[in-house]
Amino acid sequence: MSFCFSLPENELSTRFRYETRAQANGFRNVAGIDEAGRGPLAGPVVAACVFLPEDISDFKHVKDSKKLTPAKRRELFMLLHERAREIGVGIVDAQTIDKINILQATFLAMEKAVNSLRRKPDYLLIDGNRKPAWAENSQTIVAGETHSLSIAAASIIAKEMRDRIMRDYDQVYPQWGFARHKGYGTTEHMNALRKHGICDIHRRTFAPIPQLQLELETV
Repeated sequence: MSFCFSLPENELSTRFRYETRAQANGFRNVAGIDEAGRGPLAGPVVAACVFLPEDISDFKHVKDSKKLTPAKRRELFMLLHERAREIGVGIVDAQTIDKINILQATFLAMEKAVNSLRRKPDYLLIDGNRKPAWAENSQTIVAGETHSLSIAAASIIAKEMRDRIMRDYDQVYPQWGFARHKGYGTTEHMNALRKHGICDIHRRTFAPIPQLQLELETV
């Protein structure tokens, strides 16, 4: 089985090599998966699954979401929604994270992202070094956002979606400043926790929240 690609030269084609290699091995629908929100003390973990088109020339500025300014990330988020073949998103809330742990919650978010697609991938490129049991035809890639264009695209979608969710939560829980720190353990967030305690979207199993709860109870 052969596939025809319109590939740019040099760096862009290099960052698409995992995708082309999988397609050369007979996997037609190759998608990248990444997540955002494994480390914060509050809010959901969000995963995205992205199919890029055969012509990737529009995506030369797509890279690891952490290396983009918020404005550029929003611009690429819109571009991907316009030009990607398909995008799937999965969201798992803080209560579920506390019940099943962050690794399993991440795998669940990935599964939800895949299941939300109309066209199911037959091969997945997954950021990191661990993959869920259900991802039979797949490859993990450490620092995948750097090495795979599809994973980089997924990182942008996941990050931007999670940031939007946290800005919405900021309207419901303004005391904690979620619009600014997105739930990460910044000095501002820790000060707010000491002053206001926790709210419904905090991850009660994530240190230092269990210790902080004890301190609040004994004051």
